[in-house]
Amino acid sequence: MPALTGLLTIMEKAARKAGGKLRRDFGEIEHLQVSQKGPADFVSKADERAEDTIFRELEIARPDWGFLMEEGGMIAGADGKPRFIVDPLDGTSNFLHGIPHFAISIAVQDPKPDGSGWGDIFAGLVYNPITDESFWAERGKGAWLGNRRLRVSARRQLNEALIATGTPYKGHGDFDEWSKIYNAIGPSVSGIRRFGAASLDLAWLAAGRYDGFWESGLSPWDTAAGCLLVREAGGFVTDYRGRSPHIADVQVLAANDILHSKLHKLLVGAIK
Repeated sequence: MPALTGLLTIMEKAARKAGGKLRRDFGEIEHLQVSQKGPADFVSKADERAEDTIFRELEIARPDWGFLMEEGGMIAGADGKPRFIVDPLDGTSNFLHGIPHFAISIAVQDPKPDGSGWGDIFAGLVYNPITDESFWAERGKGAWLGNRRLRVSARRQLNEALIATGTPYKGHGDFDEWSKIYNAIGPSVSGIRRFGAASLDLAWLAAGRYDGFWESGLSPWDTAAGCLLVREAGGFVTDYRGRSPHIADVQVLAANDILHSKLHKLLVGAIK
C-alpha cells in the first residue's frame, strides 16, 4: 500500500479539522429545526466556516497555489502552480435536514503544460465526517479507503446493478431529460438510489458500493475528487457523449467498463 504523500496528508488534515467543526454544528441542527428562523442561515455559516478552515490549512502548506472554492470562488496562485478545488460541505440539504450523509471534497488540479488552462486532477480526497471515512486517490497510485485498495464493482449485468443518481430540483437541472434517462435505465437495473451528495456517490462507486452513477448540472467542486477516485479504482467517467473531460461535472456517467457501455447506450437512446 502506498502511504499518504505529504500533499494528501495535508489535504486530509484540513478535511478532518473542518470535519470536526461540521460534526459539532450538525449536532445543533435538531434544535434549529424547530426555531422560527429555521436552520438555513446556520448551515450557510457552517459551510463558510468549514471552507475557511480548509483554505487556511491548505494556504499555509502551499502558499503559492491557487484555489477554486464553492463559497470563496477562484483565487489565483503563482504561474504554473496547481490549484485546490474545494467543496466544504457537499450534501448541504442533507445537513440542513439533519440527515447524516454529507462530505468534504478536496482535489488538486495541475495546469496544462502550455499554460492554456487547467489539466488533469492529480490528487483527490472525499471525507465523510460522520462515518470518519477518508477516500483518497493520487494519479497513477490507485484509489484507497484508509489503507484498503478500492476497485469498482465487477458486475457485468444491468439487472444486478445498483445505480446512483442525483435528481433535479427547483431551479436546478433538466427534469424532463432526467425523467427520460430514468425511464430508460430504471427498468433494466436492480435499483436506483438518490442520497444527495455527488462526491460520496462517486467515492462509493469507486468502493464498489454502487455499480454506476449519472447526474448533470453539477459543479467542478462536486466531482473533481470523485472523478479521480473512480478512474483510479478502474472505472470510466465520461459525459453523456462519451467524452472524458478532466472533470466531468456538467454531465457525468460513471461505471466499470462493461456497465458504462450498457448504461451509455440506454442514456443516449433516451435523450437523442
